Amino acid sequence: MNDSEFMQLALLEAAAAAAAGEVPIGAVVVKDGEVIATGRNRVEEKHTVSAHAEFEAIHAAEKLLNDWRMSDCTIFVTKEPCPMCAGMLINSRIKRIVFGVSDAAGGFCGGAFDINSVPGLLWHPDVTGGVCADEALELIRTFFRERRKKQ
Repeated sequence: MNDSEFMQLALLEAAAAAAAGEVPIGAVVVKDGEVIATGRNRVEEKHTVSAHAEFEAIHAAEKLLNDWRMSDCTIFVTKEPCPMCAGMLINSRIKRIVFGVSDAAGGFCGGAFDINSVPGLLWHPDVTGGVCADEALELIRTFFRERRKKQ
């Protein structure tokens, strides 16, 4: 599978998040060309700020691998990681971050800030942005458009 195909799986997770009333962000973790974990936003469901899609997917991968080190894994996430998630991904030693839509206001993989620009970090993952960005953005826009209609 290629980046777009893996991102399509993350978009399915994002759609599931939207259906559950969560901001539609989804993630998948891939190792050796196989999806080993998935995640979606569950902030409202779990009543915790840390239940972002990236955290959910990495926690599932940690359990499967019985290791916190993801140095041979790639995460595909539908929106550029926020500061919290970017920090967690750096600390997990993720090999590669692939995201959909950029976030100029709060993204930390090149949007508002590029965490890889900090020279003293112990880990610098490869980052690829813009994969299936239009689809990811449309999910987010539709979600918030519908939310505003209900209010």
